[in-house]
Amino acid sequence: MKNCLLLLFLSIISIVASAQENYDVSLISKDLLPYASAVVRNNEVSVEVKDYDNTLYHIKTAVTILNKNGNNIADIVVWHNKSRVIKSIKGIVYNQFGKQVNKFSESDFEDVNAQDGFSLFQDLKVKHYNPAVTDYPYTIVYEYEVKSKQSLNFSDWEPNSTTGQAVEKSSYTFSCKPDFNIRYKEINMPAKVVIGTNKDGYKTYTWQVNNLKAIKDEPYSPNEDKYLSSVKIAPEKFSYEGITGSFNNWKEMGKWIYDKLLASRLQVPGATASYMKQLTDSITNPKLKAKKIYEYMQGKTHYISVQVGIGGYQPFLAADVDQQNYGDCKALVNYTQALFKTVNIDSYYCIVEAGSRKQSPLNDFASMNQFDHVILCLPFKNDTTFLECTSQKIPFGFLSDFTDDRTVLACTPEGGKLLHTPKYTASNNLQQRKATFVLDTQGNLSGQMQTIFKGTQYDNREGIIEEAPKERIKNLQKEYAINNMDIEKVDFKQDKSLHPITTETIKLSAGEYGSVNDGKITFLANATNRSHNVPREIRNRRHEVYINRGYTDEDEIVYTLPAGYHIDLRPTDVSINKPFGKFSATIMVKGNELVYKRHVQLIDGTYSKDIYQNLIDFFQAIVESDDNNVTLAKGN
Repeated sequence: MKNCLLLLFLSIISIVASAQENYDVSLISKDLLPYASAVVRNNEVSVEVKDYDNTLYHIKTAVTILNKNGNNIADIVVWHNKSRVIKSIKGIVYNQFGKQVNKFSESDFEDVNAQDGFSLFQDLKVKHYNPAVTDYPYTIVYEYEVKSKQSLNFSDWEPNSTTGQAVEKSSYTFSCKPDFNIRYKEINMPAKVVIGTNKDGYKTYTWQVNNLKAIKDEPYSPNEDKYLSSVKIAPEKFSYEGITGSFNNWKEMGKWIYDKLLASRLQVPGATASYMKQLTDSITNPKLKAKKIYEYMQGKTHYISVQVGIGGYQPFLAADVDQQNYGDCKALVNYTQALFKTVNIDSYYCIVEAGSRKQSPLNDFASMNQFDHVILCLPFKNDTTFLECTSQKIPFGFLSDFTDDRTVLACTPEGGKLLHTPKYTASNNLQQRKATFVLDTQGNLSGQMQTIFKGTQYDNREGIIEEAPKERIKNLQKEYAINNMDIEKVDFKQDKSLHPITTETIKLSAGEYGSVNDGKITFLANATNRSHNVPREIRNRRHEVYINRGYTDEDEIVYTLPAGYHIDLRPTDVSINKPFGKFSATIMVKGNELVYKRHVQLIDGTYSKDIYQNLIDFFQAIVESDDNNVTLAKGN
């Protein structure tokens, strides 16, 4: 009898134990370990739309961090505000054997304002927690629930959200009432949606993936939406901060934005309207008239981010900006648009995904969460011009690398229009330098160099220009790898015409630039623009090679050599021409002058993965050439 009771007791323990998750790292399939810094053991995301102003999110995640490169995946960030309330957060940390070593709750999270360094006010806050664990591997399991008072935006589901992350099991369930309709877009998904009905009569859309291997991080990879998995969801009808609407495509979305968020906010005081007419009365060219008004706006206003309530999408009234002289990107675009309207210049309010990495929305899937910035478009006939309205210094019609060469949505009275911003080509993005130096018998260098910056390289020195004189010189000394460089004078000029140019002029000296030994002087031929970076080797590369932005660097240095010296050793000339770029470095001697010329051009675009080794060799050749010395010797 005792044996029977013991067996029954052990059976119960076994059943209970099997019902509990086991996070022993040794249980992870070895197939999931290559290239992985973290493995998602289980991720369950549930989104339930109870009403247009009531959406519940429930997230449960268990992820094993294999090494320090996976620490960012263990970082828990939950944003909240008055319209998005955190209902609960809790979690546990396990060691590599699956034994609990710590637990945490909402009180352990740091709650901080989501400040960007220049905001006047915003109600967005972030709860943040990162386990202080350095004994790898470890597993963090956490669960939280959030209530959102809107149904316009739903976060994308990304089961493998980054490279280096493998997935054992991950699921996403979206549920809603039968009359709440959605559109969805599956991107690189290994499994399709399963549509059903739950016990409450709600429609359900469920995606599940298992045993996704980690994707290797590779330099010069395309944007992540080309190879990582995700699902996008957008509602047909919605409510956001009390404003209702519906759309199924970009035209309808742009129409909703214009009608509900923009149309009634373009009025400026009569005195301002009169002044705009007076300011441009003598200008007949519409583009130059717009330039005058744009520069007036820049001189009057300054940028402050505003993210409170509907302010996340709706701009301040133009009249308020006119009075208060500040606004965020939405408000300043709306205000500039209102100023143009006073002199009958048409313009489009355009939403865009900003950043130096070019990103564009999906042509066939309209949703609000594919944008984070606003710019202005002037649709002049055969001369469409885009304006960045948040900077007091950026030239008229210049977008820099922040919003160039990407698709934007123009919001017009007729509806949304997908437009494309100008592209700055490799030859446009020019850094061109000419230097004249004198080298004496002690190896000391002195002279002057002038550099012009065009295209996206126009603002290469923008940060330095804004600094105090001493800081300006200190940072320029870091820019140029000239040993013992002493800057005697520096001058910047900025031409803010339709094709802007920054010109930098430096007078300098550098003691012992060349080393003197046994009557010979040895010095680096390339004193001004040396490269040190070579992409790392990748075996069995998976992705195409993507060069996000092209550029051209041209350097010419004329050295006046000390009397009585001649070239003893000199580097071999280099010339490389590849589909993705060109490089050349040459040395010529004319009398007592040595002329060094260097040309580098990288051409943006997407290339076959098979050329990656050629790209490595290309940059390696540049680095080696840039380190080449010239040796001078006395005598004939």
